[in-house]
Amino acid sequence: MNSTPDPAARKLAAANRKTALILLSIVVVFFFGVFGARLVGSPTASIAVLGGAVFLYLLLAIGRHLRK
Repeated sequence: MNSTPDPAARKLAAANRKTALILLSIVVVFFFGVFGARLVGSPTASIAVLGGAVFLYLLLAIGRHLRK
């Protein structure tokens, strides 16, 4: 049994980790953004949080297709 994965499997695992980190960052933005918006009580903060999350999502979606 070979413990070293082939290069294609390593590349796929790296891509999966990168995607997971980007999705985790979106969750963190929403999580802390909701608490921040509640603390500030400002609609501007709520819009900024949603805008940041949408921006991160677009960065993920567009960036993945530009590499191909």
